[in-house]
Amino acid sequence: MRVPLFALLLWVAVPVAAVDFSHEVVPLLRVHCGECHTGNAQQGGFSMNTRTAMLAGGDSGTPGFVVGKPATSEIIARMSSADPEYRMPSKAPPLPPEVVAVLRQWIEEQAPWEDGFTFKGVGYEPPLALQQVELPPVQAGRTNPVDRIVDAYWQEQKISRPPRCDDRTFMRRVSLDLIGLLPDPDRVEAFATDAHPTKRQTLVRALLDNKLAFAEHWMTFWNDLLRNDYTGTGFITGGRKQITKWLHRSLLENKPFDVFVRELIAPSDESRGFIDGIVWRGEVNVSQTVPIQFAQNISQTFLGINLKCASCHDSFVDRWTLKETYDLAAIFAAQPLQLHRCDKATGVMASPAWLFDELGQIDPQSPPHKRLEQLAAVMTKPENGWLSRNLVNRLWQRLMGRGLVHPVDALRSRPWSEHLLDVLASELVHQEWNVKQVLEMICTSESYGAATPAVVGQLQGSDYLFHGPLPRRMTAEQFTDAVWMLADAAPAKPDADVDRVAHLKSEPVAGSADNGGVPMVRAVLMKGTPLMAALGRPNRDQVLTNRPTDLTTLEAIQLANEQSLANEFAKGGVRILGQHGPGADAIVKWIFAAALARQPTAQETTAAREMLGEKPTNESVADCLWAVVMLPEFQLIR
Repeated sequence: MRVPLFALLLWVAVPVAAVDFSHEVVPLLRVHCGECHTGNAQQGGFSMNTRTAMLAGGDSGTPGFVVGKPATSEIIARMSSADPEYRMPSKAPPLPPEVVAVLRQWIEEQAPWEDGFTFKGVGYEPPLALQQVELPPVQAGRTNPVDRIVDAYWQEQKISRPPRCDDRTFMRRVSLDLIGLLPDPDRVEAFATDAHPTKRQTLVRALLDNKLAFAEHWMTFWNDLLRNDYTGTGFITGGRKQITKWLHRSLLENKPFDVFVRELIAPSDESRGFIDGIVWRGEVNVSQTVPIQFAQNISQTFLGINLKCASCHDSFVDRWTLKETYDLAAIFAAQPLQLHRCDKATGVMASPAWLFDELGQIDPQSPPHKRLEQLAAVMTKPENGWLSRNLVNRLWQRLMGRGLVHPVDALRSRPWSEHLLDVLASELVHQEWNVKQVLEMICTSESYGAATPAVVGQLQGSDYLFHGPLPRRMTAEQFTDAVWMLADAAPAKPDADVDRVAHLKSEPVAGSADNGGVPMVRAVLMKGTPLMAALGRPNRDQVLTNRPTDLTTLEAIQLANEQSLANEFAKGGVRILGQHGPGADAIVKWIFAAALARQPTAQETTAAREMLGEKPTNESVADCLWAVVMLPEFQLIR
């Protein structure tokens, strides 16, 4: 069919475990270097508060380390020196070789640094309750509350307001964002020629009303956050349960988010797989027992709080303590829980309690199921701003490429707009926890509908400035669905046990795919494949909030050589030639319109004609389709 783009020799070696920045590097730097070089202490002008500060060096101008080169790094030289005048730390005994070895390996591995982390501390705690926000004045007729806040922000930051993206780009973007599917080419053309001033708002509402497509697209989002899958660790041994039927139905019904959370925290048999976690086989670290998983998972998924570090000891990277983690875990536990610090028993017993006394507490004398009901009630109070802020921040990240708070699992990081975060969170609560209302507010804003800015040169970390929606890679499920749509190659039946037929609509809306009135099976309903794994679909043994964004060697190999993908393109070649051939120009126009929501340029048309040949064949059409699907433009949402 086609010649692979490259060949690669793979050497098999025993992998060395990468250094864990949060649990290995941070504690060492804090204990051995923190007194002189973190927070406000900058002895010799050298600060370790951030990676950038360490690379900048101190008064001498010598970088603290050279990325990838520990042998020429200043901190390794000083830590290894026998000269007491040169050695670090200067007021303590020489560091043990194993400590230096950890830092040496960290530098060899390119000195990875957790995004947003600083030794100086965030110095920020969001108020528990949502704040009343007075919206700034309307500018240029942009009345959406999102635009009113963003326009004032851009004015304050002296950022030029970006232009609108064109209509074809908008339709492709919002279709992939809200229902996860490419828009139909004919509907794209009709939308682009429609002169009605509110057509974008109408499109957004139509997409949100497509219940089945919406639900099955957002299952990917929730499967990751709720660790839900159809195969993998724990299922064979009975140590793990699916919540697939409950989740699919809840999304179809657009279940209010507070009810959604309560049914997961105090679950029925159908929804209890999330809090029951995974019963690992063999010996496991105490921090991976089911009650501790419960504390970690509900805090990360619903509150944007990462308790994993605080599951072994008081957190080095946040304010949360070991006691708070165990007390939260004790709400779930059927037996008394003893605190373990770094896997060693402390003799201290946990008492069932949750993180925010101000909202109410749990009765420690109640049986576990009653404690869970109490937790579900107190966690979903409207006064709990952590719950609503966390969800809208995740939705903003999904639609805009980066959260208002970054990273999304660190809600104690200062958002770039506290007002916008609380306006969106208040919208969620005031609209009776209707998630679609928040999505509609964001997607009908001019800020969402703007052209994507240049990514190169944008400030990161605490210096980040919002310039507009960032381009994002398709998820593995979106990519797979898109190929199946183009090639008419979707499976006949889903692996997931869900009821789709009862919710079919007689008339599909913009962006939907149907086959004889039955929407195609979606990738989210199928077990993961090697290609999906290469494209970033996780095994979901843990809560996952961010998928990989960088192209990997494995992904490139899979895209070029995966036989199942080649078979799908072959099927697409037959379909496209039969429906849109035999002329090359018509084939090229359809492929570009269906895949990219635009017509090809003259240069692209010429290249495609050469690929198709004078008389297109099934194989040459499949090659042309493959070439378009491999374009970054296809694989990006922008």
